[in-house]
Amino acid sequence: MKFEHQWCNALPELCTEVMPTPLQEGQLLYLNRALADDLSLPATDILQKSSVWWGGELLSGMRPVAQVYSGHQFGVWAGQLGDGRGLLLGEQQLASGAKVDWHLKGAGKTPYSRMGDGRAVLRSTIREFLASEAMHGLGIPTTRALSIATGRDLVQREVAEPGAMLVRTAESHLRFGHFEHLFYRQQTEELKKLADYSIDNFWPELIGQADRYSLWFADIVRRTGTMIGQWQSVGFAHGVMNTDNMSLLGLTLDYGPYAFMDDYNPELICNHSDYQGRYAFENQPTVGLWNLNRLAHALSGLLPMDKLKLALKEYEPALMAAWGERMRAKLGLYDSHSQDNDLLIELFTLMGREKADYTRTFRLLSYAAGEDKGGVLRDDFIDRAAFDSWFSRYQQRLQQEPLDASERQARMLAANPAIVLRNYLAQQAIAAAEKGDTTELEALHLALQNPFATQLDESAFTKPPPEWGKQLTISCSS
Repeated sequence: MKFEHQWCNALPELCTEVMPTPLQEGQLLYLNRALADDLSLPATDILQKSSVWWGGELLSGMRPVAQVYSGHQFGVWAGQLGDGRGLLLGEQQLASGAKVDWHLKGAGKTPYSRMGDGRAVLRSTIREFLASEAMHGLGIPTTRALSIATGRDLVQREVAEPGAMLVRTAESHLRFGHFEHLFYRQQTEELKKLADYSIDNFWPELIGQADRYSLWFADIVRRTGTMIGQWQSVGFAHGVMNTDNMSLLGLTLDYGPYAFMDDYNPELICNHSDYQGRYAFENQPTVGLWNLNRLAHALSGLLPMDKLKLALKEYEPALMAAWGERMRAKLGLYDSHSQDNDLLIELFTLMGREKADYTRTFRLLSYAAGEDKGGVLRDDFIDRAAFDSWFSRYQQRLQQEPLDASERQARMLAANPAIVLRNYLAQQAIAAAEKGDTTELEALHLALQNPFATQLDESAFTKPPPEWGKQLTISCSS
């Protein structure tokens, strides 16, 4: 394996070299073998026994650094932030020519830890591992998790918990907050250098174009809108959409107090620290645009206001196109008709009134679409008359489609997952892993890699959550 450091070589002002603080008596708890294969990692005992997973050594070419960035948190300028418990180990160079960041999370204190201890707990590490794999399985852009390591250290949160480390991979860890950091420090030349670095490495098709900054920012806007439209389609609530948690490449980044919706509730707030509901599920599209406006402000020295405003107008069409495409697929609609949105709103209204399970409703609809009365899905609704009325209109709409029933069902099953990472499923895997048993973690990870598989329809993972599972409190340290 070959590791390079183009990021820090190009922008040393955003990097501080820091050695990780190893976990005591560290051990590799779980390795994402599928991702390891994608990264061409050797399937050898030597690599699996390496202490790189818990900060005990560095692979050849690694040079760990903490990145500095700034940002707006809960709508308020927070000033300097940065990698307070994570280190960028290096950029793996793949045979294809692509590069992949390796980031060690929970690696100990850095100059940007502020009042924190620089550690991660096993609970939050497993949650991030599973969430990023769940999003990848759903086809939504995301960072990926390679490994989970733990040790003898206890880390104090609400209670003392086992310490852990996660190796997170991504095409890049570039954040909106990197640009905000340089802008508010009035480091104009460094900000331009950062923009040029971004274009050179991730938008090479724009190199040399006179209007490259406008085209580049417009694509960032579109990527962000597309990502959030996809979040909304699967009922995913990020929970802490601060600007420092926003990826420049449109990747889902920094899984903390997240949730996949159980009962349909657009007002879902998954972060118990979000007292005002700023990051409620239904607010995510608005917050995404607000964050992009903060990035536009940081780029105001590169681009005139009219071009920034023009690029920002790309957001809503990108979001609605991504959401609309996925929701039509979830309903089994190939063509787009003007009344489709009304049909969907009526279904959401019925689901909200009955507290219908979001994922289960659409999965059962995949099977019900070919039946006269709605099959098993009808049994999930108390108000049968209201369901029958909606389902009759839905069936009439399907009659206008060019697809036959079998083709439609296949498309719907490929759009409506049988499984999402519900909080209670993650909690069950965490509880077992804290006792040294990774069987549940491995089985859940396997299911999340192919969430649309029909074999999962009879799995325990796809059952509606128990009441306790709907009431779990999730915090930023979760």
